[in-house]
Amino acid sequence: MKEIIEGFLKFQKDAYPKRAGLFKDLAHQQNPRALFISCSDSRLVPELVTQREPGDLFVIRNAGNIVPSYGPEPGGVTASVEYAVAALKVSDVVICGHSDCGAMTAIANCQCLEHMPAVEHWLRYADSARLVNEAKEHKSDRERVASMVRENVIAQLANIQTHPSVRLAISEGRLTLHGWIYDIETGSIDAYDGLSMKFVPLADNLDTRVAPLHRPAA
Repeated sequence: MKEIIEGFLKFQKDAYPKRAGLFKDLAHQQNPRALFISCSDSRLVPELVTQREPGDLFVIRNAGNIVPSYGPEPGGVTASVEYAVAALKVSDVVICGHSDCGAMTAIANCQCLEHMPAVEHWLRYADSARLVNEAKEHKSDRERVASMVRENVIAQLANIQTHPSVRLAISEGRLTLHGWIYDIETGSIDAYDGLSMKFVPLADNLDTRVAPLHRPAA
């Protein structure tokens, strides 16, 4: 905890003065460009990976970068998605998984989670990804986990499109979805191409995006 407090003091002394004008502008309003949904894993920091300043990203982080399908009892993720899309009018949504994800490893390897019932219940939102992944053949445990990470991003992209605010924004042509996989060791990102239905290197495919379930009417 001492290091965390010292970090804050360093921010207050060194980093804040350099961005004083930015924080003054952000004091009473925000206008983020994108909603970034990622895992809570400490090794993935959205603002660091994307090199964004405060105010640029509206971030949701949870175990497994999960977005529950829209339902009658909305939770915090649902409310945050709705606020970002309907109130803040973000133009892009990124769902970002990552390598060596603990949540996806537990699912892929069928690890017992009875001692963590809340986690076990939460990861049920990845059931569709688990079923698809189990139907595939994998050369190794490592490939099984990597495949689970990919399938989960695809599943959560489908889930988020059940949210009314998201479906409306897509139908009006003002929202684009993106699915990313961040590799911790190499710092690279693979992006889901909705046309080929494959993950491709983002650095070589800058315009890669997810094709919406319902395209804007002509």
